Amino acid sequence: MLRVLTLSTLFPDRTRPGFGGFVERQTLGLAAHPGVELRVVAPYAAPPTAWAKRHPAYREISQLPPRETWKGIDVHRPQFPALPLIGGRLNPWSIWWTLLPLLDAIREDFPFDVIDAEFFYPDGPAAVWLGRRHGVPVSIKARGSDIHLWGGIAASRRMLVAAGRAADGMLAVSGALRDDMIAMGLPGERIMVHHTGVDQAVFRPRDRPAAKAALGIAGPLVVTAGNLIPLKGQGLVIEAMRSLPGVTLLIAGRGPDRERLAAQIAAEGLGDRVRLLGALPHEKLPMLFAAADVVALPSASEGLANVWVEALACGTPIVITDVGGAREVVGRPAAGRLVERTPAAIAAGIAGLLADPPSPAEVAETVRDFTWERNTEALYAHLTALVQARGDGVK
Repeated sequence: MLRVLTLSTLFPDRTRPGFGGFVERQTLGLAAHPGVELRVVAPYAAPPTAWAKRHPAYREISQLPPRETWKGIDVHRPQFPALPLIGGRLNPWSIWWTLLPLLDAIREDFPFDVIDAEFFYPDGPAAVWLGRRHGVPVSIKARGSDIHLWGGIAASRRMLVAAGRAADGMLAVSGALRDDMIAMGLPGERIMVHHTGVDQAVFRPRDRPAAKAALGIAGPLVVTAGNLIPLKGQGLVIEAMRSLPGVTLLIAGRGPDRERLAAQIAAEGLGDRVRLLGALPHEKLPMLFAAADVVALPSASEGLANVWVEALACGTPIVITDVGGAREVVGRPAAGRLVERTPAAIAAGIAGLLADPPSPAEVAETVRDFTWERNTEALYAHLTALVQARGDGVK
């Protein structure tokens, strides 16, 4: 058996059921592997004082149980103290200090063979320090913003690069992200590209007119989904709608940009055909994507967005910017368009697909190789190799 300790600050809980869904799905797949025993340590940030934890932003999450069974997986949920404004620079140290006694206790009945860190920062540095303490190899996965955001801040970049150089192995969600990591000074020979998966029995083409009717939509439909933050570019899609009369736009997601986007919709007189749906459970996304004629996501940066692959699996072409692993997904005309990050270019990409739509079956075929089965087998092989390279073998 390969005993895996998965460390992830991106893991869902009852207060954030859709948070880190891609990490959850990958972890569920690995946990189901017949050669794996797995536990999750999912630390989350909380203020250092009891008074601050009563603030509405932290009250509910601070009441999470320290340990629970989540969809059949044993999950530990320790709080680590974080300070506003400067917490990002201190979080790796805070996580490490918080997890020291916990991992010591876990080792008593679960002598894990490897630590699998699921986000490069702050998870990666803490994982490396803990791996040294317990004498086990460490893998760190890069997903995009962990490299592009934290890698752009001097203090976190130093810790990020040091962790990557010390890790036994690394994963990147796309070849383009791997190139960015190498450019930062990380050793390319230890970075494996590990594409996401998609449940193609769930994310699949459906009767598009019927799916639209269920949403109360008639006519062309564009969907965008993701956190409501400037990086994702929902405001650009809203502006593009001015050039697309008769087209409806549905925006799924939550985040700090919601009020600004609502004001933009009202100011541009688009309230009759642009709607903010809020955060949707992941199980509602397949029908939403299948109903759409186009899914648009003009991000400023990405690794390889799960939304891209899920939309394509539903038979819906995408309009995205040429960032991260975009060319690894939009490699054929049926998959959609790569566009400049401007409202005019986004509108032109959408209009082109509406005028000459590819068949849903042809679109879905472009991501036929993105399966969770492949994702699981690649991750199992990667972690097993790290353990065997240490000479310990898999017990």
